Amino acid sequence: RPRACARKRTNGASPTANMEGSGGVPVQDSVKELLLDECYIDFLKEEFDVKTYTAQSIHQAVIVEQLAKLAQGISQLDKELHIQVVARHENLLAQATGIESLEGVLQMMQTRIAALQCTVDRIRGKIVDPYNKIVARTAQLARLQAACDLLRRIIRILYLSKRLQGQLQGGSREITKAAQSLNELDYLSQGVDLSGIEVIENDLLFIARARLEVENQAKRLLEQGMETQNPTQVGTALQVFYNLGTLKGTINNVVDGYQVSLEDNISSALDIKMLTQPIPATTRGPGRAAMPTPGNTPAFRAALWTNMEKLMDQICAACGQVQHLQKVLTKKRDPVTHVCFIDEITKDGQADILCAFWNSVTEILSVKFQQATNSSTFLKQAFEGEYPKLLRLYNDLWKRLQQYSQSIQGNITTSGNSDAPPELPPGEEDPQDLFMLKKQDYDPEKALKNSVQLYESAYLSKSLSRLFDPVNLVFPPGGRNPPSNDELDSIIKTIASEFNVASVDPNLSLAVARNVAKTIQLFGVKSEQLLSTQGDASQVIGPLTEGQRRNVAVVNSLYTLYQAMLKVLSMLSSLPLAAEQTIRTALTTIQALMGSAVQPLLNSVEDSIEAIIITMHQEDFSGSSSGKPEVPCSLYMKELQGFISRIMSDYFKNFECVDFIYDNTENIAQRAIQLFIRNASLLRPLGEGGKMRLAADFAQMELAVAPLCRRVSDLGKPYRLLRSFRPLLFQTSEHISTSPAVGDIVPYSTILHFLFTRAPADLKPPHQRAEWSVARYSQWLDDHPSEKDRLLLLRSALEAYVQSVRAREGKEFAPVYPIMLQLLQKAMVNVQ
Repeated sequence: RPRACARKRTNGASPTANMEGSGGVPVQDSVKELLLDECYIDFLKEEFDVKTYTAQSIHQAVIVEQLAKLAQGISQLDKELHIQVVARHENLLAQATGIESLEGVLQMMQTRIAALQCTVDRIRGKIVDPYNKIVARTAQLARLQAACDLLRRIIRILYLSKRLQGQLQGGSREITKAAQSLNELDYLSQGVDLSGIEVIENDLLFIARARLEVENQAKRLLEQGMETQNPTQVGTALQVFYNLGTLKGTINNVVDGYQVSLEDNISSALDIKMLTQPIPATTRGPGRAAMPTPGNTPAFRAALWTNMEKLMDQICAACGQVQHLQKVLTKKRDPVTHVCFIDEITKDGQADILCAFWNSVTEILSVKFQQATNSSTFLKQAFEGEYPKLLRLYNDLWKRLQQYSQSIQGNITTSGNSDAPPELPPGEEDPQDLFMLKKQDYDPEKALKNSVQLYESAYLSKSLSRLFDPVNLVFPPGGRNPPSNDELDSIIKTIASEFNVASVDPNLSLAVARNVAKTIQLFGVKSEQLLSTQGDASQVIGPLTEGQRRNVAVVNSLYTLYQAMLKVLSMLSSLPLAAEQTIRTALTTIQALMGSAVQPLLNSVEDSIEAIIITMHQEDFSGSSSGKPEVPCSLYMKELQGFISRIMSDYFKNFECVDFIYDNTENIAQRAIQLFIRNASLLRPLGEGGKMRLAADFAQMELAVAPLCRRVSDLGKPYRLLRSFRPLLFQTSEHISTSPAVGDIVPYSTILHFLFTRAPADLKPPHQRAEWSVARYSQWLDDHPSEKDRLLLLRSALEAYVQSVRAREGKEFAPVYPIMLQLLQKAMVNVQ
């Protein structure tokens, strides 16, 4: 009974669900209440089980009540089903009819599928059998072709094996042909398994042994050719390796071998343990160890430099062999394909062999030197202290490499013309020679020296200290005296020694020259601190003061250093031009310091001479030629001669730099003559007797300035002015205006000043019209050296004279005025 209720419940659940899902007539409230009743909830669960529900009902002992409820529910569901069927009977009938039509369609499709399957079976029968036959015939053909190819290979291998036997008997003369045969045999063996073929088993073993024999013979030939620098042997060996197809690998192995060998040599040369091997002693006390003796500097450094010389020889030899190898590769071509061997090596974008090898060598040198000096202070001190010696070894190595580059070309050319095979053509100049031509982006010499660049700065620092030490020693703190000649000799010897040591390399010489320039500048600074700048340093009245004596000594010391340095430069014939120019630039500071040291004294002398010359206006030059004879010269001239003679003997005689003093005093002499001519032209009034005395002063002026110069005639234009002006004293104004000396030697302004002396009192010169003193006017002339400025001032004086004449209604001008006006106009034209 429970199972029947459950069946009815199950059958009735689906329509209820369809009713809710289809959106048709709504479910009655009674049905909803029924479904939501606790008694029927279990029947709605997906996992409902009849046996479980029945067992629970029996266990609860309410079977009658449960049956009643179930019967009630079934009755309500039946009623609802009836209502639904009545409400939807048309739709239900339509769906039943559609199901029958679908069954007919499916039956027809099944019939057609069966027919298609029969057709496919017939087609399969027509295709599969021919396809299987084609597959079988294709496999048969492939096997026939493989067998034919293998037979051809076997026949060729047998032939080449027999030919190889004959070529091996020919020795080194047939080695390239044997290599070619081996290369073809390798090609025949590629991509095919020849094992197990009895007919060629012995031949394959023979071929393997022959290949080893040819390779070993070619390696020996290459090594022998590299050692003896024989391009023919090297070319033959390279041809063998090219024929064997191992040219690039062999070249790389050879170059790598040289690199490894050099690396071992460098490590051995810098091995501190080997360099500090203890001297074995015959007897030692118990417990005493044989300690290394790096403190034995002479023995240690002798061993070190011996090792370095050997290392340079080894590097040179290795580079020479690699360069020789590259030369042969560059010229060697395969006689069949005409391919250049160097192109075969570099076709993958690899750099040329020598350049790559040189890069490796310089890099190894840099790394090994860095490691060695980092681990040993003794090596570091040795290389820093004797850096020029190390640099000399590097320079010698570079020169040897360049010499070898020049000689190897001739060797290959000669060998190529005599013993070389036809595929090794005569030598020609190699535009890519690493050691002869520097590339734009790579300097091989700089790359070599960069490996020891780290020691240069330390050496230069020590060099500068060695140069500064004697300078600081001769200028102690608080000292007031310049160095003596012996102390200067010590400084010069130190400088010369540094130059001599650094002469091994131009760049090092330039760096040392900069240090020497700093030393010279330091000497100048120390000397400048000794100079006296007080007022007594420039006095010229009494004897030399203490400050002046010290200044003289300082100048003499600077001059001695200057001359000694010039001598050192003349003795250093190998000194680079840039280094010499650096020293000469530093020496100009010494000259400038000498000039500044004597300049106050020179200024005082010049001022005193001007003060003496200007006193001529205090003397009377208006006298006539009659009466008692005049004295040979004026009083101011006597004073001037005495003053110049005294300052030359008391002051300038103490200077050892005679030429330097003359260069400065000649300027004073020129200035003195110019001042003398200027003031002579301004004398007013000037009588005939005054002219005679002034003419005598002109003659005495030459004698007065003679001590200031080597020769008076060397004074140039001032001397010619002095000689040319004297005759004009006695010439008429008309002759003066036409004199060829006027304008050329004697300035127009000077002549116009002189003509004012012949004018009446109302024709006043510029300084009298402005009520200036002669000294002030002379200063104005110094401040206006332009001839045009002076002429403009003179023109204003003449114009003022014209206005004054017109103001007083004068009837004529002074006779000299037209001449002066004509000269002025001529002068203005010339200065435009």
